[in-house]
Amino acid sequence: MARTGTIVATAIALVSATATGIAQSYEQQGGYLPPVASSQQLADDMQPQGQSSQTMAQAAPADTYAQPQQTYDYGASQPDYGYQEEPASSGGPLGWLSGDWYLKVGGAVLYAPKFEGASGGEFLFQPMISLGKHGKAARFSSRNDNIALGLIDTGAFRAGPAAKLIFGRDDDHDDIVGLSEVEFGGELGGFVEVYPTEFVRVRAELRHGINSHDGIVADLSADAFFDITDTVRLSGGPRATWASEGYYEAYYGVDAAESVASGLSPYTPDSGIKSVGAGGAVTWKATDVIDTSVFAEYSRLMGPAADSSLVEERGSRNQFTVGASATYRFDFSLR
Repeated sequence: MARTGTIVATAIALVSATATGIAQSYEQQGGYLPPVASSQQLADDMQPQGQSSQTMAQAAPADTYAQPQQTYDYGASQPDYGYQEEPASSGGPLGWLSGDWYLKVGGAVLYAPKFEGASGGEFLFQPMISLGKHGKAARFSSRNDNIALGLIDTGAFRAGPAAKLIFGRDDDHDDIVGLSEVEFGGELGGFVEVYPTEFVRVRAELRHGINSHDGIVADLSADAFFDITDTVRLSGGPRATWASEGYYEAYYGVDAAESVASGLSPYTPDSGIKSVGAGGAVTWKATDVIDTSVFAEYSRLMGPAADSSLVEERGSRNQFTVGASATYRFDFSLR
């Protein structure tokens, strides 16, 4: 019996020493193992009741193992998927405004209707401006997008404020002599855009007129986009616009005084669908900061716009636009 106890105690001592060696090796490699019980503890648990392991064999020294301090290296490079994660607010005096920004400025030369609802066209220059914060880059942008800032941006969903400049309409065209001028002003509101697939964007804007008119305008568009090469992209899709009565009164309404002055029949519009159509573009990324494109748009006036005496008597429901544009991006930081 004593011999058996001696063998058991010796085996326990060997197991304890082996476990201790493994733990020490694992610790050197930055790992962690739970504390290893001492051979004395194991022997006491296994020896017959009433007998001490000290009478059976010399116990191995008790070993303990403390949990090491673990460190992690977060400096490893991460994969680049074409955008950079927007950095967290620096907490500086500018708060959320702190960070890296960009400003895109440029313009488009286009052949478009002389005024909304006109049957003839003319060459025009249209300024283009876009302001944004560097972070998740928008997968797609269109010439039809108005000035916008994506306060919410998950990559597949963007939303934020939007604005549009309106340069007005004077009566220097014979067809609108006698009608009230549309003053210089703008529209202010918001936008939402989603990417239901990797190559389709759906965008909606809702804006309220400031100075130019007192109505509400809603634009809805969907664009499919395909990269022909690394620098050339083809895009296009349907468009639709809805407007309220206040918008139509400024652009398509003809009151009694205007009827006398212009010779057009009186017309009082309501709210409704303004137009439906489609557009497309070929965009070339000339450099890292210069984008150029050629584009074409067609819209068919509907509802209150199509029913206006301005369109029925002197204009056209079919509106065509073609042109070319270029923008340059300036990068700057706010701290």
